[in-house]
Amino acid sequence: MDTLVFDIETQNFFSDPGVGRDNFEALKISVVGVYSYNQNKYFCYEEKEMERLAELFAGSSRLIGFSLNRYDVPVLNVYFQRLRNDPQLDLWRKERVDLLQEVEQATGKRISLSRLAEANLGERKSRASAEAIQMFDEGRIEELKEYCLLDVRLTKQLYDLSRAQGFLLVPDRETGALRQVPTPHANQTKLL
Repeated sequence: MDTLVFDIETQNFFSDPGVGRDNFEALKISVVGVYSYNQNKYFCYEEKEMERLAELFAGSSRLIGFSLNRYDVPVLNVYFQRLRNDPQLDLWRKERVDLLQEVEQATGKRISLSRLAEANLGERKSRASAEAIQMFDEGRIEELKEYCLLDVRLTKQLYDLSRAQGFLLVPDRETGALRQVPTPHANQTKLL
């Protein structure tokens, strides 16, 4: 079974008219970026390619992401359940590693992927997340795919680093001082 790192971008957001807070069924996917450990390869799928994406996810047992339990899994799970009623596509049944959730549980505070990547990898995201919807609206799909895959790459690098060293460095919001935050998934000796 595969381990996948993934991130989704949507065409709309909860604050849009007619959507509403936590109404995951009203969100529409624009693209999904994925890294497959088994294939050692990055992929990016558009909304019209959900069947192909479902095949990749059906062969996975572990999912890795940043805020995936709050956003990515609920949105993508709605799509997969609409496609077919297949237990292998119920993302809530798969092992999940949510890097943001781990940091938040340890520190009591949320942090952006960009700040976490800068503290640990010396690299920031190139754009704000809100720009993804604008890219979609303007038809800049290849740029949107690059943006999404950057998030996937940063998340994968953070996951790999945290497994290797057993922690991530988390900057304090007020002082900027770095704190070592243990990562519970660090004791995983192999990828599934």
